[in-house]
Amino acid sequence: MRCAPMLLPLLALAACKPPPTDAAVVGAEPAAATRPSEPIASPETKGAIWANSQSPSRILYGLPGLPPLFALACDDRGARPVIRITRYARADKGAGAFAAFIGNGHISRIPIDAKEIAGTTVWEADVPADDPKLEVLTGRREVAVTIPGAGRLVLNPSPRPGEIIEGCRALVPAPEPAASASAAPAR
Repeated sequence: MRCAPMLLPLLALAACKPPPTDAAVVGAEPAAATRPSEPIASPETKGAIWANSQSPSRILYGLPGLPPLFALACDDRGARPVIRITRYARADKGAGAFAAFIGNGHISRIPIDAKEIAGTTVWEADVPADDPKLEVLTGRREVAVTIPGAGRLVLNPSPRPGEIIEGCRALVPAPEPAASASAAPAR
């Protein structure tokens, strides 16, 4: 109770402060525009399957009859083939995060960015086909993918992701042989 005499003047001083007014926010951006979107719930994946897309080097994952939740594709149009990972979940424009993949005895964290696809902003990453981080997707067990704000997505077991990745790795150019040391002098 020894602090009570000092607390009373502080409470009186706080009571003298005027309440917030609209004048303080004139010209300021609304708070909602500066915050990330509300996180989405983790989707139910019981019964979800891997299916072929129109491209032979791309597979889709989701519940039959509904839009896909996830996609894996091999893109070999650049200098080195990449695996394109797409998580079809709302993303804020300009956002970036790490997608955590856990499964098949591996844990991988893969940088992923918000990309606009057909007028919708979703999560997408291009990973070099020979990157060891992709091993998490090459086994035949369940894999959990978590992206901040996009929930936790469980990928049901299938050999299909591993087949796409291994097929893409086969397109990686072989390393050039190291230049041999100068020829040894003849004796």
